[in-house]
Amino acid sequence: MSQLAERALANDPERLSALFGDSADLLPLWIAEPYVELAPEIKASLENRAQVGWYGYESRPSTLIEAFWGWMALRHAWDGSQVHTSVSPSVGTSIGVLLEHLTKPGDAVILQPPVFTDFKPLIVAAGRTVVRNPLSLTNTGYRMDLDDLEAKAADPANRVLILCNPHNPVGRLWLQTDLEAVANICAVNNVFVIADEIHADLALPGQSFTPFGLAAAGSGVSWAATHGPIKTFGLAGVCDTLLISDDKDLTTTFQKTSSRLHLTRNNVFALAAFETAYKTGAAWLDGLLELVAGNAELLARELPDGIDIVRPEATYLAWLDFRQLSLDVPELARWLAAAGLALSPGHWFGREGAGFARMTIAAPRHQIEEAISRLRHALG
Repeated sequence: MSQLAERALANDPERLSALFGDSADLLPLWIAEPYVELAPEIKASLENRAQVGWYGYESRPSTLIEAFWGWMALRHAWDGSQVHTSVSPSVGTSIGVLLEHLTKPGDAVILQPPVFTDFKPLIVAAGRTVVRNPLSLTNTGYRMDLDDLEAKAADPANRVLILCNPHNPVGRLWLQTDLEAVANICAVNNVFVIADEIHADLALPGQSFTPFGLAAAGSGVSWAATHGPIKTFGLAGVCDTLLISDDKDLTTTFQKTSSRLHLTRNNVFALAAFETAYKTGAAWLDGLLELVAGNAELLARELPDGIDIVRPEATYLAWLDFRQLSLDVPELARWLAAAGLALSPGHWFGREGAGFARMTIAAPRHQIEEAISRLRHALG
């Protein structure tokens, strides 16, 4: 592995130490980023832009959004003809602004845990309440509890559902029938759906991503979805994201807020990377997804007895099940650190994640083999 990839794998050593202890031998596979060399075309575009020598204000060309929708049409059969697209600095920014506009203090937001760690803090910081609609773990993977969702949506205090599609951390790729059911429930009960689809491009080979906006067509539900290249191409430190909705008034309100708060300032490197990624990144992404699928198969085949993997359908995240070890939350965290692994503890994603841990598997095969070896050694 190159020095660049080694540095990426190390992440932030100070934060690593704060979260997992001071061991110098920790293998960090906890951040949802690809730990491989990124697409050479994207790297070249950034290097070429740096050589220009001008880093002042630069307008965002319309070709950026066109590149995104060209990509979506080819990969996901969604051409964006009936929706409105806005630029946002991050998924969190989009959700935070939407919560301010769609709810008032004291209102509640429905989550489906175990789910991405940043959702709950955004809700709490806004003075809103979290309402849980937990996923159900079955013999065939996680499923939504639609009866419980219908009951929660019927409460007029519950104004918004944050839907993770595909789901982080459990790797579930929601079917069109799942999404249609959610849309119908939320339409009847006037619950706005924020679909975090930032992992949309990471459906594993043989799987297919369905945008909530397509599944919801004709249901009457109000919705917005987050997209962008940051997870697909490992550009979270560079690029903006997108907010998509079929509601023109909501889009106008979001854009006015973004302008008022100066959330739309351009980064010249982001502009270069964004368009290049969507125009040239397909082959690189296909290779990454093959690597991830192979790593998931390796884990399923080689994990020691007592540790299982919930087979991912999408994302480059493996949801590992340690419940057979009968360790409580702090004991499991200490055990993993003693094994030399820095993974995201399952309880970070909600109480439903206790006994699990999330591992990033967009990494060279030998790193996953090393993780398996450390787990085997820890179990004796």
